[in-house]
Order: sequence, then C-alpha cells, then structure tokens
Amino acid sequence: MTEILAVITTYLAASLRMATPLTLAGLGESCSEKSGVINIGLEAIMLSGSFCGFIVTFWTSNLFLGILAGIAGGILVSMLHAVLSIKCCADQNMIGLALNFLFLGLTSFLFLKAFGQTTVLPTCDTVNVIRIPLLSEIPVLGPVLFTQNIFVYIMFIAIGVFWFVFYKTDWGIQLTAVGEHPRAADTAGLNVFGIRYGACLINGIFGGMAGAYITLSQLGFFMENVTAGKGYMALVAVILGRRNPIGVLLAAMLIGFADALQFNLQTMGIAVPSQAFSMMPYVAAVIVLLFSVNHSSNPSALGIPYQRNKR
Repeated sequence: MTEILAVITTYLAASLRMATPLTLAGLGESCSEKSGVINIGLEAIMLSGSFCGFIVTFWTSNLFLGILAGIAGGILVSMLHAVLSIKCCADQNMIGLALNFLFLGLTSFLFLKAFGQTTVLPTCDTVNVIRIPLLSEIPVLGPVLFTQNIFVYIMFIAIGVFWFVFYKTDWGIQLTAVGEHPRAADTAGLNVFGIRYGACLINGIFGGMAGAYITLSQLGFFMENVTAGKGYMALVAVILGRRNPIGVLLAAMLIGFADALQFNLQTMGIAVPSQAFSMMPYVAAVIVLLFSVNHSSNPSALGIPYQRNKR
C-alpha cells in the first residue's frame, strides 16, 4: 500500500510540474480568447519568455530579474500580435503562425550570437522548492501541492483570481460581452479596443511566465526550440478546458501526466525508440481534442477583427 501511494504521489507531482507552463499560458490565452482575440502564437510568447528569462538570469544571477525579463519577453510578443490584430485588423491566426516562426529563428540566432557555437550549454540558477510548513507533511497531497516552487504557487493563486474575475466581476462580464458582441458592447459604452488590449497584455504576462518556468525551473538552460510545442499544447488545454481556469488546469494535468509517463518509460530501458515515448503527450493532446470537437463554445466574435465604422 505504501509503495502504491508513493507511485501515485510521484506521478501526481510530476504531472503538476509538467502541467504548470501549460496552465499558466492557458490562463492568459483564455483571457485573450474571451475578449475575441485568438493568439496561436503562444509558442512565440513562451520562446521569448524562456530566452529573456534565461539570458537575464545568466548575466545577473538574479532569478527575480530573470522572471521579470521572461514576463517582459512574453508581453513584447503578445502586444505585437495585439497591434497587428486589433489596430491593423490582420488575420489573427496567420499573425500567430508568423510570430511562431519568427521567434523560433530569432531566439536561436540571438542565443548563437551571445554564446557562439558550443557543445556545452551555458546554465543558470533555477528556483528552489518551497515547502509549506505542516501542509507539506500531509500524505500524498503534501508533496504534490505544498512542496513546489514559486511558479506552481503563483499558478494556484492565478487560477482562483482568474475564476473570480471571469465569473464574479464587472470586468469579466465586459470581457465576455466584447468577445461575444463587440458592436453591442461598443454601443453600450464599453471600450472594446481597450479591453482587448488589456486581455492581450495579460496573455503576454502569463505566457512569458510560462516560458520562464521552462528555463528557470525545469531545465536551467536554453537551447533552440526549448518549448518543443508546449505553446500548442497550451492551446489544446484552453480548448478542452473551455476557457474555464479549473478546466484548463485539469486538461493541462492530463497532458502533463502523459508527459511524465513518457519520461518514466524512457528510463525503464524498454526496447522501443525514445521518439515513440516522446510522442505520448502529443497523442494525448490529439485524442482529447477529438472528444471536444462537437462541444465547442467559442465566443461569437473570436478571431474576427472589430471595425467600428464597418457594418
């Protein structure tokens, strides 16, 4: 029985750690999508956050500055997407894809310019685990929920804050109104553009933090394409979770469990190519998407630029 509890605890803790960047990025994207702006450039936001967080931490040895830099990197990409989507009324999906390709190349180029060709990746400090007194001693739940790093605790707080804002505040109602009927919202006196820019800013903050988590918590280094598709997985979590903060967490945990399982299977020496195990979280993401195809609840104006003078 003790061994079973130990295995369950290990997998739950690992799943939560894998789910953290997906949840953080998913919360920001949920806010953006509720306002009517879909940003499939989450991969670019996370890449920028990962690179900026790593490079500042490497140069300053200050993790707090590194996290702030990661957030700033995410904001840069998100607001670039926002200006092109909201002000220029460009196709939001095409902008997101273009930004993904741009920042994949840009972060790799800047990393090469900073460190040159090297066989040994430069490393930086990573955040420490913070044990919550007394609560961390609770069987199973203690190691899973109360023996984590600062990013995980921020995620828990953010889930509660986002849920409250979305469903219990005037701004949450306005956010939904802008995403569903922007012209009606504008007629009622709401600042459609301001609310959408604000939602995109929040997306950048949490997407950048998710990227910083990868380099400043999970890895301690940066390399080309360090996010490895996690931005797209965060989009899956948003779709499956229907932009509900708790739903996004549960969807991210499902994908995180598949990710944790594939790492464990690779260490067991099973005579199967490692690439087969690496596919597991992506396969899980595709499967859960198939179950959600006929249950879409997208905002009516999602992805549609609002033009005040156009009928």
